[in-house]
Amino acid sequence: MAKDTVEVLIEGGTATPGPPLGPALGPLGINMMQVVEEINKKSADFAGMKVPVKVIVDRDTKDFEIEIGTPPTTALIMEELGIEKASHEPGLDIVNDLPIEAAFKITRMKFDSLLANDYKSGIKEVMGTCVSMGLSVDGKDPREAQKDVDAGKYDDILL
Repeated sequence: MAKDTVEVLIEGGTATPGPPLGPALGPLGINMMQVVEEINKKSADFAGMKVPVKVIVDRDTKDFEIEIGTPPTTALIMEELGIEKASHEPGLDIVNDLPIEAAFKITRMKFDSLLANDYKSGIKEVMGTCVSMGLSVDGKDPREAQKDVDAGKYDDILL
């Protein structure tokens, strides 16, 4: 039961049977279009961003498994807000505001790689990243927004 692993960097939702995927997977004899469709489906949320993709192929059965990595939380936040840079002085200079809905969207995208066990803890991790980037969340300091999450203010969005 030998397995081959192919790792490539692909723009989310736009995989094609051409390079870099085609030449790497061609010799393994698997259905290329099935792989491309699955990668595009799993990486659609990351449209416009390069994401690491791992294709694990069982040489004997020709079965494959796809793992999509995620960009760093800071990159997802910057993409969501359309900003180039975070604050140079995070404690003093607030450069933008992240809506709570956007924070939850990022939490869903990153959930598998976060340390959190539930969305409530996950969104608090994303808000913690906002502290170091010099961003406010839902119009307030991210630490205050975290307290609001604990108090249940955003339960209608999170549950």
